[in-house]
Amino acid sequence: MDFDAELIRALQEDGRSSIHALAGRLGQSRAAVSARLRAMLSDGTVRVVAAVDPVFLGQHVLAHVSIRTDGDVERVAEQLRGLAETVLVSAVGGVYDLVTEVRLSSMAALHRLLARIRAMPNVVEINTLIYSKVIRGFFVSEYHGGITIDAIDTALIEQLQRDGRASFRALGEAVRLSPSAVATRVQRLVDGGVIKVSAVEARGLAHRQLSMGVGLNLAGADDALLTALQGWRGVDFAAKTLGRFDAIMTLVEPSPGALFASLERIRAVPGVVHTESWLHLAVLKEHYARTLRTPVAGAGTGATRP
Repeated sequence: MDFDAELIRALQEDGRSSIHALAGRLGQSRAAVSARLRAMLSDGTVRVVAAVDPVFLGQHVLAHVSIRTDGDVERVAEQLRGLAETVLVSAVGGVYDLVTEVRLSSMAALHRLLARIRAMPNVVEINTLIYSKVIRGFFVSEYHGGITIDAIDTALIEQLQRDGRASFRALGEAVRLSPSAVATRVQRLVDGGVIKVSAVEARGLAHRQLSMGVGLNLAGADDALLTALQGWRGVDFAAKTLGRFDAIMTLVEPSPGALFASLERIRAVPGVVHTESWLHLAVLKEHYARTLRTPVAGAGTGATRP
């Protein structure tokens, strides 16, 4: 068993899982789990943070944009990193030089953003995929409405966006509530799909995990196929898309050989007629924190702006 990989996977599913629960799941001592988690958090191998569900924020349009440059990748990447709409920016090897994931309130807002990206110096071409349904994503928590938040909830969310494993005592001190009152509020936010607390692992050639994007073209009905694929080990993200692919996935594995094996397994699935892949060479931005203290265009009806 890869201790680190299993620990990170458990934290991706529940970033606030207790050391006792993590130890039980991994079959390790609490001391071993606690020490390894502290080490990984300290050296930046992993971050545990909260993210607010896109729908709650009024971000109803999620898209993946591939960008080809004239060779000055870093200059374009720097501009993309500075955009509030981008949650992910990655330098990739493949047909394109960069990919970015964007979250916006409307199709009109997406069109305006794409026009800005096209107009950036050194951008030669862009290609856009719109997510029609996110099937697997650690920071999409499926908010369905009916939740309102107040100033205390907002403050708690902001604390958890900085440190998703902050203790209830520390959170209580920040908002002047008892640990039990804070625990009740945090659980309500998680159960209501307002936030998801998960782990973000450092990925790229300089880290222990490699990441590959895969675009799939499918034959016939795709729901059952995609549901099956998203449950596979190594699948970090999966979504149905509109554009040049029917679906897009992210594979995360510890070696090139493991990535190749995962890709070959996907290619062999009946119904997958074509794949195109790109290697994430360096993840330059992966930031899901969003403020709730200023108005968000088209924000979900549950949000309040204190």
